[in-house]
Amino acid sequence: MKPSWRKPVGMLAILLLILVWVVLVASFSAQIGALPILVQALLYVTLGIVWITPLKPLLRWMETGRWRAPQR
Repeated sequence: MKPSWRKPVGMLAILLLILVWVVLVASFSAQIGALPILVQALLYVTLGIVWITPLKPLLRWMETGRWRAPQR
């Protein structure tokens, strides 16, 4: 079985996604820091979960070579 080039490319894409997301969220840290602590916590939890959303199609592509799930 021949190794796929998609997995290393996908891993680099995931690392790049994380880096971009961290820089984006950190750029708003001053504005977020001015909010009440409970709002900050809710916002950071939400932002910590939202970045996972694009991973499903990326992981599917890494495994199958297709971006979308097959139609039933």
